Amino acid sequence: MRDDAPVSDEFRAEYHAQWGDMDFNQHMGNARFLDYASDARMLFLESVGLTMESLTALRIGPVTLEDHLTYRREIRMLQRFTVDYRVAASTTDWRRFRIRNEITTAEHGLCATVEARAIWVDLDERRPVRPPAEVRDAMDQLPRADDFEQWR
Repeated sequence: MRDDAPVSDEFRAEYHAQWGDMDFNQHMGNARFLDYASDARMLFLESVGLTMESLTALRIGPVTLEDHLTYRREIRMLQRFTVDYRVAASTTDWRRFRIRNEITTAEHGLCATVEARAIWVDLDERRPVRPPAEVRDAMDQLPRADDFEQWR
């Protein structure tokens, strides 16, 4: 459940672990980390005006090609956590990009990192495309990771 909006020059979404997030070992299951990272990505797009409706009208959508999840600490039932959102790499035209989500708690700091490699896809032709100017402008607003890498 989303509890808050982005903060300052970062994009951060706040959540709390729910019953359905728990696995047999009584901590948040791996698929749920990926779900919350994905949710934060979509919330960022919405925060800069790229709603599902506007992307559908543009006939374009983001597609995750690969997620890499690294665990550091557990998240338990009802524990509050945040998902930060930064771009780790991109081509200059935003055709390809890599997003880094850091999932943290106040009690334990970094609990997990999710890195997603993604592209923009034409919804009609189902192929990778260079996004239109309004999408590139929105993506330019993404906070950059300290180790940001510019691709060709």
